[in-house]
Amino acid sequence: MINGILLIYRLSLIENAPTIMEHIDAFSDYSQFKVWKVNTCFGFPKDLSKIKFKIILLHYSLFGAAPFGLAGKFLDYVKESNSSYKIAFFQDEYHFCPHRFHLIDQCKLDCIYTLVEPLYFKNTYEKYTKVPKIFYNLTGYVSDNLIEIAELYFKPDKERQIDIGYRGRQLPFYMGKGAQEKHFIGVQFRKLASESGLNLDIETEESKRIYGNKWFEFLANCKAVLGVEAGVSIFDLKDTVRQSCEETITNNPRITFNEIYNKFLHKYENNIPYRTISPRHFEASAFRVCQILFEGKYSGILKPMVHYIPLKKDFSNFDEVIKMFNNQELRHRLTEKAYQDLIASGNYSYRNFIKTFDDELMVGGLQPNNVSGDEIQYVETTLKKGSFYRLLRSLPYRQLPFRKQVINILRPFIKRHFKKSISI
Repeated sequence: MINGILLIYRLSLIENAPTIMEHIDAFSDYSQFKVWKVNTCFGFPKDLSKIKFKIILLHYSLFGAAPFGLAGKFLDYVKESNSSYKIAFFQDEYHFCPHRFHLIDQCKLDCIYTLVEPLYFKNTYEKYTKVPKIFYNLTGYVSDNLIEIAELYFKPDKERQIDIGYRGRQLPFYMGKGAQEKHFIGVQFRKLASESGLNLDIETEESKRIYGNKWFEFLANCKAVLGVEAGVSIFDLKDTVRQSCEETITNNPRITFNEIYNKFLHKYENNIPYRTISPRHFEASAFRVCQILFEGKYSGILKPMVHYIPLKKDFSNFDEVIKMFNNQELRHRLTEKAYQDLIASGNYSYRNFIKTFDDELMVGGLQPNNVSGDEIQYVETTLKKGSFYRLLRSLPYRQLPFRKQVINILRPFIKRHFKKSISI
């Protein structure tokens, strides 16, 4: 058995939020344990079943949508690894709960990391699963890479061209009032500030979202950004709220959120609190961008008028918020305090988080002993074997830019090596 961590994740080749890869890379960057990573998008490595790892880590990117990314040979491998210590990280846990609960017991997971606050463990994982250990964690932390990028892209306040920026989106109704805030804050703020004379770049459409380095360029060019707590306000434990909501919308496509909320969603609102600070708040702090946020808990980390300008959810203090934003000295004080407390302190760094992760493994009797060079070479050779061909075989199913053109070019090569006809 290999004394190390096999980290299984799912990340397609289209652009994703950089925070996902940061979370994945943090384990190999900072853990004392040797880490090997496998992306399920490239298929199951042919000889992986011949290797057993002391620790298997299932990343949250596997479980964001149904059907889960842990399936087929990967699922069988995890289930059959009875002597491995098995860990799963979960986010977006508010839907597909029965599937998630079943997977936990089916795979006999030893430990999970969740965004559910400890007070509500008993109403969720302790009630519906047999998992022995449950740990609370955040959606993301501060990487060394984020700090370096923030320094690289940093602009003095006077050189920033956007006064207030924001990117949000409309989320499904079944997620409750909390989830609607991400769209509502942008729409309402833009409406009220339209005649303020401020240069706004506020969008709430999916097509207007920004990824990769373009997001960092955008952030560095903002004097302030809007924001809300991450998460939702309806935790769909039995997956019935989603189904009822989708059925109602199918029967009445023009129904509004308020109508469907008053009809039945209100019964589930805040059944399991599921709001938290998000990586966006750490990014804004790193870039020294003033944050104008709906009032909330923010995991007890962000404090109003200490780290951010608080905006009431009914916008009753909107004029006051604009006055505070226009106070450059106040903005500077808030951004510097946020930078010192969230970034410079190191309290919320990936390095610190992975140390606590390692400590929990060692408390459980697992030790990061040295792995021999022969073992490392054997594992890496096994995982790399056929990786290029697995990538090629995955192309017909990846939503890549210029997908059809790429497949047409590679079609003869794919056919020759796999002797299969590829249907586009």
